[in-house]
Amino acid sequence: MSTAHFILRGEWLPLEAESFRWGWLGLSSFLGLVVGDSALFQAFVLLGPRLSALIMSLAPIFTTFLGWVIFSETVSGLELFGIVLTVAGVAWVVTERRSGGVQVVEKQYSLGIVLGLVGAAGQAAGLISAKFGLVDDFPPVSANVIRMLVAMLLMWSLAALRGRVGSTFKHWTPTRAFSGILAGAVVGPFLGVWLSLIAIQLARVGIASTLMALTPIILIPLSYLIYHERVTLRSSIGTVIALVGVALIFL
Repeated sequence: MSTAHFILRGEWLPLEAESFRWGWLGLSSFLGLVVGDSALFQAFVLLGPRLSALIMSLAPIFTTFLGWVIFSETVSGLELFGIVLTVAGVAWVVTERRSGGVQVVEKQYSLGIVLGLVGAAGQAAGLISAKFGLVDDFPPVSANVIRMLVAMLLMWSLAALRGRVGSTFKHWTPTRAFSGILAGAVVGPFLGVWLSLIAIQLARVGIASTLMALTPIILIPLSYLIYHERVTLRSSIGTVIALVGVALIFL
């Protein structure tokens, strides 16, 4: 991220950014990347991916509500119907039971649901906070550097407090899994989050968050092409519903 910032902005870090931007983007990093993602990953452990993904599909609803309360971003009836349809389509896809999936032996529903809701709310609050730091056309690439830098410092500090620094490095070896994690870091926190900041700077946060929630829909053709997974009737119907919702939003 810093290398991209140097190529585009001529400096490794946005040190000349105003203090209020560091504050809002740092808060965004804490709420979205540290608290939100950590809660989501723990929800995966306690509930499994299906229920966790269902709860996370509520994030656009939270974001739309916060955008209305904080930024007075109005949503027309047609757009609201499109958001509901999109979320419903995503929820229909992620709740499908699949054979050979991750099984959770002893699910802890109460704590898992709470953590899933914290993850969804954290994602929404992270986007809202980031929008405050992006005012006056602040470069999203600079905003992403700040968010990732703050998240990195907070996560490594947390690992140090828990005595996990050594064990983390111990598992950081050039294996096939490491290659996947590295690739995921490039297309996710680097490109994906960078583009998401551009989206919330140019569009209303509720609309942008709804489009970001389409990940399970986008995964369907990728899973078919890469892993040769069968495309079920339910996933096809959910995809159509979600895309109709997106079409209504753009109308």
